[in-house]
Amino acid sequence: MGRGELSRAEFERVVSEALASLPKRFADMVENVVVSVEEEPSADDLDSLEDDDDSELLGIYRGVALTERSYDDEPFLPDEIAIFRGPINRVARTRDEAVHEVRETVIHELGHYFGLDDEEMPH
Repeated sequence: MGRGELSRAEFERVVSEALASLPKRFADMVENVVVSVEEEPSADDLDSLEDDDDSELLGIYRGVALTERSYDDEPFLPDEIAIFRGPINRVARTRDEAVHEVRETVIHELGHYFGLDDEEMPH
């Protein structure tokens, strides 16, 4: 590991802490969501990006946002949020930056779960 890189165990701990730190009113609304740590985004993840810039994909929400669901819909499989360890470790210059990026990415992807798009989020 180099620079401020987080080990797999440290990274998973920071993701868990970010989820545990959610305000209760939001945490209570998060249901049927699996949050995982993956080393790198897949080719499909990268293809799903709307913009063509060269920035790293730090995380992704895979599912149907709460605002897009209907009571008439079939039951949903669990939604998934993947947080990518490799890209976050590459963009962070220090351990503190890596921790900050993990937390921001978890919150950002949860924003997509709640139906916010990138333009509606401050990060």
